[in-house]
Amino acid sequence: MKRKIEKTESKKRQKEREKKKLRILAAGDIHGDISLVKKLAKKALERKVDLIILTGDITVDDYVPHGLLEPFAKTKKQVLLVPGNHETPATADFLSKIYNNVRNIHGRAFKIGELGVFGCGSGNIGLFTLHESQIYSLLKKGYTKTKGTKKKLMVTHVHPSGTLMERFTQIFPGSTGVRKAIKQFKPDIAICSHVHEAGGIEEKLGKTKIINVGRKERIIEI
Repeated sequence: MKRKIEKTESKKRQKEREKKKLRILAAGDIHGDISLVKKLAKKALERKVDLIILTGDITVDDYVPHGLLEPFAKTKKQVLLVPGNHETPATADFLSKIYNNVRNIHGRAFKIGELGVFGCGSGNIGLFTLHESQIYSLLKKGYTKTKGTKKKLMVTHVHPSGTLMERFTQIFPGSTGVRKAIKQFKPDIAICSHVHEAGGIEEKLGKTKIINVGRKERIIEI
């Protein structure tokens, strides 16, 4: 009888763990601001997040200030990032080699629990650009590596075309490649930054929630 009760309790605990949502701190457009990185790292510890995601434009014109991501490294949290239009994918790879807990997911994927995270950085305008077909192709490449996960989170620097975020800028067009990927792969959540004025904006494209995470931070549970 006692063993049956223990087994029942064990199953309940397992189900509770499975139901527990992952907590993510996401931000973008840091632009080499170490003081901002320190604030974000402190917030990550305070909110006990499982994951930190940076949506590009981490540097200023590809210049990396010394120790830029050190505060994140000290949190011991897993950090995922994509390059923006202010740094090359090579620079994003360089940052991931400096710190053990930092990973560049540009055209790649990362799995944690039941969640698959895939991404594509750079932009369709700016210093370091990609053609729309390249953006879609890299997102597809990452998405294929998330098979087997129940939930999907897509990370880009640029926002999808035909969305509310486009109304906040006359300079930065939305990406047709990102929009096509959302419609094709149907991630649960898609996050971006790029348009500073649109930080905090949420909207939906089909069943996908799209969030411009902005510079400050956004806590996401999925």
